[in-house]
Amino acid sequence: MEWTQLKVNGRLEDMETICAVMMMLDSQIMIEDYSDIDMDTVYADLIDESILNCDKSKIAVSIYVPEDKSIAEYASFLRDRFRALAISCDIEFVGVDEEAWSTAWRKYYHPTKIGQRLVVVPLWEADSYQAQDGEIVLYMDPGMAFGTGTHETTRLCATLLEKYVKPGDRMLDVGTGSGILAICGSLLGISEGEAYDIDPVAVRVAAENMAENHVTNVMCGVSDLLRDVPKGEDKRFHICTANIVADIIIRMAPEIGAYLMPHAVYITSGIINERADEVRRAMVEQGYTVLEEVRDNGWTAFAFTPAA
Repeated sequence: MEWTQLKVNGRLEDMETICAVMMMLDSQIMIEDYSDIDMDTVYADLIDESILNCDKSKIAVSIYVPEDKSIAEYASFLRDRFRALAISCDIEFVGVDEEAWSTAWRKYYHPTKIGQRLVVVPLWEADSYQAQDGEIVLYMDPGMAFGTGTHETTRLCATLLEKYVKPGDRMLDVGTGSGILAICGSLLGISEGEAYDIDPVAVRVAAENMAENHVTNVMCGVSDLLRDVPKGEDKRFHICTANIVADIIIRMAPEIGAYLMPHAVYITSGIINERADEVRRAMVEQGYTVLEEVRDNGWTAFAFTPAA
């Protein structure tokens, strides 16, 4: 197995948050922090000059990505969450070109069942896959966006969508990534949907994936979370998905109600188990009831509804 170093370069003041987000992908992180080097120590002369000249206000946090994972998807996951958290940082791949890795991992990506009926098939295997009775198949090429269907948070959201989507529902997908959840909604019978992401590349990829799946009833747009999502009584949604991160779900808790029907279902994930209680508490304080809580390999997803 070959591994590639994915390094996030950021500010010392943001180190705790950067580490927390990186650990959502891999618990084994490497931190480069030279802020506490003491030049008065008797060993100062033994410290490498390159370290002495480092900017002490900067840090770097790295994880190592195996070759069977999409490094482009990892990077998109991090960029989306750092943007949402207003964290200024740069992502680099040590010793590898991002564009090359955006396709090299494809040999490990195969049809994946993400619910009772939903199956994600790589676009390049569309001609060879034989759907089984009852399967709902969507074809994906995530490109440089997050959302292949292999991540636990995506599977949890898809499972809840299967349960709660009703034919004719209007759906909102916040932080759409590759568009996978909005496509699931369309194939499950929504009448129309809107999917937003802060990253224009993700919006383009989502639109392309929707076209590949003949989804014509979902509009894709650029928005910083809910900022540019149209609001109004006639624009409310029956179902909403936000597969983002705990801090952002908590931040959106007071706002999301303006976009939901009275008996809507709000599906959230991107929540590590350790933050689940905080998310639940924030939503309950805003008047929501927990319909369901599901977990998978350290991740939690909720289905909330506005309290009657």
